Formats: sequence, structure tokens, C-alpha cells
Amino acid sequence: MRLSRDLAKAREAFRRADREASAAAHDGPPSGEESHQDGAGQYIKSAVYGGLDGIVTTFAVVAGVAGAQLRPGIVLILGLANVVADGLSMAVGDYLSTKSEQEYHRAERRREEWEVEHYPEGEQREMIELYVAKGISEEDARTVVDIFARHKKAWVDIMMVEELGILGNDESPLANAVVTFLSFAVFGLVPLLAYVLVQLMPALPIPTFATASVATGVTLFALGAAKVRITGRHWLVSGLEMLLVGGLAATAAYGIGVLLGGLA
Repeated sequence: MRLSRDLAKAREAFRRADREASAAAHDGPPSGEESHQDGAGQYIKSAVYGGLDGIVTTFAVVAGVAGAQLRPGIVLILGLANVVADGLSMAVGDYLSTKSEQEYHRAERRREEWEVEHYPEGEQREMIELYVAKGISEEDARTVVDIFARHKKAWVDIMMVEELGILGNDESPLANAVVTFLSFAVFGLVPLLAYVLVQLMPALPIPTFATASVATGVTLFALGAAKVRITGRHWLVSGLEMLLVGGLAATAAYGIGVLLGGLA
């Protein structure tokens, strides 16, 4: 559907609390097909959260092994095992959850369509009750529902949201899974890069754990800042928050490694 609103400009106007820019964003010429999850944007969530989980869990493994003062080779073995196993686990979970959500949505929509077709009076009464509960007068609610009742597809769309709280989801479960795994794997390798270099070039004087810590910290901050595309928060606050959360997880893993290092 082509709308006169330019969504990107409307969001920027809201961020700056600029009323004139907001009016311009809404009154301009159509900007094309508008979607809240258009193109690659619908996969941002899978990419960001897959990457965050990948780097945090892998660095937790690195920190635990470093705390136990084990050989760098063991860091690589455990770290790579974590990247593959946890990455696949997250990808499968993302695939199944997206697929299950869509199957549930389709089943509920079929039920709503059947009810609208075979018992429209009951569906109209439900909608009137929903709108009255929101503070709309019964007379106005009946007027609105009578209009909706003449357009069955729109009627079902509204019932899905108002009655069931279900929004449409056209994401690809397989694409979500692939994005999650690739993001998890790519970012999960960041804490291991220093250890890979040491294995390839043993004479290279690299402080492996310190280098891995710095690389992980920078990447965590960058991913936290990128998360504002989903949350809308300030990039600095979001980046620092993610750095803090990841740091706490790493500190806990390092502490356990120190405490239990004698068992290795």
C-alpha cells in the first residue's frame, strides 16, 4: 500500500520532537511501498540477537578457560564447539519458533474467517464489547462495527489484532534461521581470533586473553549500539548497557574458571 507518509522521516521527526518535520513527513508525496518490516530490515532482530548471543557465550568460554589457565588450544576447541553447537541450536530454535507462530496465526485466522462467515452476529457483538471496553460509546462502536462488517477481510484483520492480539508475520522461518546462525558464528569467532593467530604464528607476542577481551568489548558495544534499530533507544546507552551485561557474564565465567582451575 502506498502511503503519503515517509516512515523514515516520520521516525526522525519523532526522535527530534520536531512537529514541522513530522507534518512534512506525513504530507509529502507517496514514498513507495511502506512496511514496518521491509526488505532486509525484517531480519535485523535475528542478526543482532544471534550476534550478541554468539559473542557473549563464546567469550564466556574463553574467560572460563583463561581463568583456569589452560592451554590456548583448549580455548579454540571449546570455543569452536560452542560456536557450532550453540549456533545450530539457536538457528533451529529461531526456525521452529517462527514457524510455530505462523502456523498458530494461520489456524486462528481460519477460525475467525469461519466464525465471520457462519456467525457474524456473534463476531459483531464481540467487537462492540471490545470497543466499549476501550471507552467508546456503544452507539459509536455499533457504527464502526457495521462499517467493518461490510468488508470481511478487513473485519478479520481487525479481529485478529483486537480480539487475539495477533499481528501478521511474513518472515521466512528458514531465512531467520540462516541469519541467526551466520550472525552467531561470525560474531562468536571474534573472541577466538587472538588464539587463532597464536596457533598459526606461535612466535607472535600476543597477549591472547587481553586481546580477546578488547576485541569482544568493542564488538559488544557496537552490537549494542546497532540494537537501537529495534529498540529506538540512544545508541550510547544501548552500547554501554550491552558492554556491561557481556562484561558481567565474562567476569562470572572467569571467576568460575579461577575457582575450579585446580580440577583441570
